[in-house]
Amino acid sequence: MDEVKYPVLTEKTIRLLEKNQYSFNVNQKSTKTQIKKWIESFFNVKVKAINSHIPPEKKKKVGPIIGHSVRYKRMIITLQPGYSIPLFSNK
Repeated sequence: MDEVKYPVLTEKTIRLLEKNQYSFNVNQKSTKTQIKKWIESFFNVKVKAINSHIPPEKKKKVGPIIGHSVRYKRMIITLQPGYSIPLFSNK
């Protein structure tokens, strides 16, 4: 699926794993319901809530041309108690 690009692993997202929350960068046109259905079917888990945000653009300069970096949307997915995504397992 082209909608979920990759999981995000930063200091903050690693702390969120303790609260059963997982972060993914997704396509900017994706909706919460599309991502919820995909996560539940792909990982066989139950999603409790989804929060999303679009970080501000960063300017990039290549020679005399000033442009913007690629836009993305970040989704923080909270799972029901008892479920986990094996991609982020601490074992």
